Amino acid sequence: MSSARASAHRAALASSNPGKARELEALWPGWSIEPLDMALAPAEEGSTFWANALEKARFGRTLAPEIPWVLGEDSGIEASALGGAPGLRSARFAGAEASDEQNVNRLIAAVAAASDRRVRYVSELSGIGLDGTVLRGRGILAGTLAHAPRGSEGFGYDPIFIPDGESATVAELGDGWKARHSHRAQAARALRQAIEALS
Repeated sequence: MSSARASAHRAALASSNPGKARELEALWPGWSIEPLDMALAPAEEGSTFWANALEKARFGRTLAPEIPWVLGEDSGIEASALGGAPGLRSARFAGAEASDEQNVNRLIAAVAAASDRRVRYVSELSGIGLDGTVLRGRGILAGTLAHAPRGSEGFGYDPIFIPDGESATVAELGDGWKARHSHRAQAARALRQAIEALS
């Protein structure tokens, strides 16, 4: 790969979580993706996942003015029985400092008496280029909610999310399955295709 091509295949993710940057880099072979320090980022106040993803990318662009692409991502789980909740509050469903286990247990309890156990994961990924071009990648994974956590891989609500067509939870299916089928993987592929279509 030439140095010019290597430079073009460089992005920054508006997230202080290096794990998210590594996950995205694995989904974008040939790209270098680095996390940004978002300690001073404004609070997420958008009314949709897309609005939050775009706001993150816009803030990230102020931190990385020379990097070809700055990315922002927001995602969560929506339960039909709860009218789409937890939604934007997925990471804070059981409280501002809630652990994954606490969030999972609250969601199980919230739909315990419901006959409708349909859920879906939603991921929105935004990309802002040096010239201000804004591109979007969206991914949705539909499924049903398990009655109890199962599996040890993944994170968040993966132990109770059973994708359509599967009998195992995402946490049981594992990271290899997620890299091919998850909502975030779908969004990442869509955004990468949109970016590379410009070159």
